[in-house]
Parts: sequence; structure tokens; C-alpha cells
Amino acid sequence: MNHLYHLLGFDPQKHSVKVEVMAGTTTFLTMTYILAVNPLILSDAGMDKGALFSATVISSVIATLVMALYARLPYALAPSMGLNAFFAYTLVLAMGYTWQQALTAVFFEGIAFIILTLLRVREAIVEAIPINLRYAISVGIGLFIAYIGLKNGGIIVGNEVTMTSLGKWNATTIIAAGGILLGGVLMSRNIKGALFYTIIAMTIIGIPFGVTQLPENFSIISAPQSMESIAFKLDFSRFLSLDLNYYVVVFALLFMDLFNTLGTLIGTATSAGMVDKETGKIQGLNKALMADAVGTAAGALCGTSTVTTYVESSAGVMEGGRTGMTSLTVAILFLIALFFSPLFLIIPAAATTSALVIVGVLMIKCIKDIDFSDVTEALPVFVTIISMPLTYSISDGIVLGMLSYVIIKVCSGRYKEPSIAMYILSAFFVLNYVVN
Repeated sequence: MNHLYHLLGFDPQKHSVKVEVMAGTTTFLTMTYILAVNPLILSDAGMDKGALFSATVISSVIATLVMALYARLPYALAPSMGLNAFFAYTLVLAMGYTWQQALTAVFFEGIAFIILTLLRVREAIVEAIPINLRYAISVGIGLFIAYIGLKNGGIIVGNEVTMTSLGKWNATTIIAAGGILLGGVLMSRNIKGALFYTIIAMTIIGIPFGVTQLPENFSIISAPQSMESIAFKLDFSRFLSLDLNYYVVVFALLFMDLFNTLGTLIGTATSAGMVDKETGKIQGLNKALMADAVGTAAGALCGTSTVTTYVESSAGVMEGGRTGMTSLTVAILFLIALFFSPLFLIIPAAATTSALVIVGVLMIKCIKDIDFSDVTEALPVFVTIISMPLTYSISDGIVLGMLSYVIIKVCSGRYKEPSIAMYILSAFFVLNYVVN
């Protein structure tokens, strides 16, 4: 047992098994929606839905185990929600690539990430981001995930005139809003596992109201679906034909994955105090990035789109998760889900609204550490924070924030303040927008 503790970075004198397991369970429950949504989206590209469910689980298990045993950090990984849509609706349906060719692009992205991580290029990128922008990323992610939670719970809805508006009150929104209140009360009483208990309570309460759907002939246990139809089905023809557009696709995937992952790691680590106070470096960052890279390459071989570190990891971190035991718990629960998929799929989005909103509240606390006295710092910070929820993208928020930072510094005659890496990144950002 002591050997396992060492592998996970767990110190019995500092950490609690109960807290870590509860944190992992909370993280898992807040991201279980991916088990239903990812197969649904990728099946539109012509892939088998049952095989996709198993691929989603297995890729998540592999990546999260690397995070637990190698990085020893409390983050969970799974196929990215934004990048799975890019895979199905842009690469396959719009650009005309086969899903096999699209999987190959994801595979090359993963390999490129592994190389960049080994060379510590990704870590250098993070360290080049100014401290105020790091805090802004945390705040922006807080608003972003709260927005997702409110949207999933039907509390806010789309509106053609005002973009968003208050949704109509019904059983779903009442469950979502009630969960927010219950979670807040439990947390105010310092009850460990408050978010986890809230999710379970709202799921149960939702049954008689029809919010939690129990299908006919409901069976708790099901045999795992075969991945044979999609696993190891890579098609290298476009890569070998030197198709320039195909290489641009790989770069686009690389770009989007990089900043989704960096945003999540920076925001979560900063809000949880998992940052060296003297240097500002995130603990174990390079190893965490390697878990993401390995997960993406392995996910492509399994038959799914880009795997990334999930912002829902914040829920577990806020519950006290600090070591690889948290992510190990998530990996184990994902593996169990392979056999109990009907049970996990009944948790409604409304039941997870409370966790996402409350974590959002906790993450914006970093705003007090931002220096707003200097407009050349305040404006990029504001752009970063406001762009994430409004563009529905963590990566877009980071890009716009960093670009505005460099531009305003240069135009103000303070061109020496941005690092060389910031200038290089900005050039890549502009190129990416021009190409796309």
C-alpha cells in the first residue's frame, strides 16, 4: 500500500484517502455526460455509437491513469467536447475527410504534443504567460463553466435577440436551481463531499418529476461494446500525399488542444493554490501535459477524437483532491462505467448544474489578486475573462487575451514587457486566424 501511495504522490500525513476518493467521485460525476454526448456527436461522422462509447471510456482511463501514476495530480481526462464537434462537423462533414483520415490527424497531433512536451516547449509557453493573465484565465474559466452549468440546467437559454435569456421554470430548472442552493448550503456548513451529495440528491429527486429518465427494461449491468469497427483504423493517405490543408488541420487540432489544456491546468491549479508562490510555476505541469499528449495519441488509436484535461476536474480539486489518488479514482470509475453504462447515463445534466456553478463561484476568487491599476494589464485581463463565456471557448479567450496584451504593450511603448515567447505565440495566433 505504501508503494501505491508513493506512485500516486499521496502522503498519509498530509492527505486523506476519504477526501481524495470523494474528490475523484465528484469529478467523475460532473463529467459523466461525455459518456453519452461523445458517441452521439462522433456517430454523425459515420462511426458506430456502441464502439464509440467503449472508445470514450478506454481512452479516458488510459489518459487519466497516466495523470495519476506519472503526473500524480488530481486531474481527469476524456475526449474534448469542443474538439469532438470539430472532428465530426468540420473535418468529416464539411471538409470531406473520412473519419479514418480525421483520426489520423488526431494521432499526429498527439505525437506532436508528446515531442513538444519532451522538449518542454509547452511548459515554456505556460511560464511565458504574465501572472495577471494567469489569474484572468482562472476567473474566465470560472464564468465559463458556470455558464455551461446554467445552460445545461435550462436556467438560461438561447435567444435570437439578446443571445441568452432566462429559461422558463419547469421541473428541470427547479432541480438545477435547487441543486445550486443545496450545494451552497452544504458547502457553507463545511460538509466534505457537498457537491457529490448534491448531484446524487438531485438525481434521485429528479426521478418522480421525469427529469431523471429511467428507460424501459432498465438494466444496471451491460456487456462492454466492441471497439473493433473503429480501433486502429488510421488512414495515412492524406498525410503521405503531402496535402497542405491536411497539415493545417493537424496544426489547428494542436492549437485548440494546447490552449484548452493549458487554460484548464492554469485555472484549476491557480484557484486551488497548487502553484509555487515564489516562481509562479504550476506543480508537475510538464508531466500533466504529457498525460494529455499520450491520451490524445492513445485515443486516436482507440477510435475517438482529441483527449484533453477536463475543466470539471475543478470540482474534485475544490473538494480537496490534491494527488494522483483523485485521478486514479476517476479512472477506476470510468472503467466501471464500461460495464454499468445504463446506470451512469441516467444522471441528468440538471443534476450537475450545482457543481459547475459552485466551482465557478470558487474559481473567480482569483480576481482579487489581479492588478487593475494599469490599463495595459487590466484590458487584456478583461478581454480574457469576458471572451471565454461569450465565445464558448477557453482557447479563444486565452488567444484574444494574449493578443490584446502584446498589442497594447507595443502601442504603449512598453514593448520590452512581453516575453519573446509571447511575441512568437501572437504571430502563430494571427497566422492561424488568417489561414482559417
